[in-house]
Amino acid sequence: MEPLTIGIIGAACLVGLAVLGMRIGYAAALVGTVGLMVMMPNPVAGLLTAGTVPYDKSVKYTLSVLPMFILIGYLAYYARMTETSFEAARRWFGWLPGGLAIGTVYAVAAFSAVSGASTAAAAVFARIAIPEMLKAKYDRRLAAGVVAAGSTLDSLIPPSALLVIYGIIVEVSIGKLLVAGFVPGIISALVYSFIVLGRCVRDPAMGPRITGYTWPQRFQSLPGTAPIWIVIGLIFSGMYWGWATPTEAGALGAFSVFCFALYYGMRWAELKEALLDAAKLTVMIFTIIWGILIFVRFLGFARLPDAFAEWVVGLALPPVVIILIIYLVYIILGMFMDAIGMMLLTLPVFYPVVISLGYDPIWFGIMVVKLAGIGLLTPPVGLACFVVNGVRPDIPLGDVFRGIWPFVLADMVTVALLTAFPDLVTFIVAD
Repeated sequence: MEPLTIGIIGAACLVGLAVLGMRIGYAAALVGTVGLMVMMPNPVAGLLTAGTVPYDKSVKYTLSVLPMFILIGYLAYYARMTETSFEAARRWFGWLPGGLAIGTVYAVAAFSAVSGASTAAAAVFARIAIPEMLKAKYDRRLAAGVVAAGSTLDSLIPPSALLVIYGIIVEVSIGKLLVAGFVPGIISALVYSFIVLGRCVRDPAMGPRITGYTWPQRFQSLPGTAPIWIVIGLIFSGMYWGWATPTEAGALGAFSVFCFALYYGMRWAELKEALLDAAKLTVMIFTIIWGILIFVRFLGFARLPDAFAEWVVGLALPPVVIILIIYLVYIILGMFMDAIGMMLLTLPVFYPVVISLGYDPIWFGIMVVKLAGIGLLTPPVGLACFVVNGVRPDIPLGDVFRGIWPFVLADMVTVALLTAFPDLVTFIVAD
């Protein structure tokens, strides 16, 4: 049997196992290992090849950035960065129609700069922001939707675990990826806030204004946000000006947040919980990476990515049409798969196609992560929506999903804008 045929059968088997509910990391490792055993001169050689992949990839220095960024997010909660950012946003934006929801968007964006996990942002702000919005008589669908949608900013604004994973898979500069995520993250936050403002201007009862704060009270809220800006400055300046690698910037950020958490009274039990949660999430991500990398090695032997790239390039279609088809695939897959599994499954096939069409790998990484963020919102999986509902069971899951659709539309606008003007992504990392 031809290697390419074996590769196609293997890819179909992986999709089938994923649909049946098998965890993507285990399914990929199983299919990849069996495929290598079939394709190598003897089964033992294939088994040994599969066994060396996790070690070969895990010893790379670049992977050490992942646990650092995850730890920053868990420690940030105990450093009260969520509370201070939300209070400042409330005082500065509350006077606008829907101002509390707009303030939530910017508070989540600020927290995203010291957090690497969207689900953590969704859980934290569901506890902090939703009660305040409901107390102010906000529409509960808007309140739940803005928290769920705002949490997806975490996937773009560094430190971002998804951008790190993309960089590891396709082997591009993680530092450039993380720096490039800032501007698209800010654009996404602005588009979200305009959507909220427009809806609440049209229907003021949806998001009443919050009044009563004086200018001195607004300025008094700013010192509490200083830890966030300090950590942002350390991470961004280190990677942008090159005085720190992404891992060193992550370690420095984690240490800074740890110091702030101690200052605000973090107890030993809380530190232990943060370390354990960070370790659990890191192990889960690494397990998925190992399994997918075994599968990728199998696809390499089968030459499936190269054959697919050659076939797509040979089609009589404009490159932008092919990109839009890839977008559609990501949106559909995002309805059924988690972001990490989806990226690891598709990038070995799609990345060679995109590069052969002449697109920038940094730009494509930002687009993939943005599309993965949409997948965090759309049913039936919609992990961010499930997290919000888990924290606030008094808001039915159906209402949460209804609340996110205006923000999914906003994400489509952002994707269109970044596709039409790719320099918005790449100008900041241009050589």
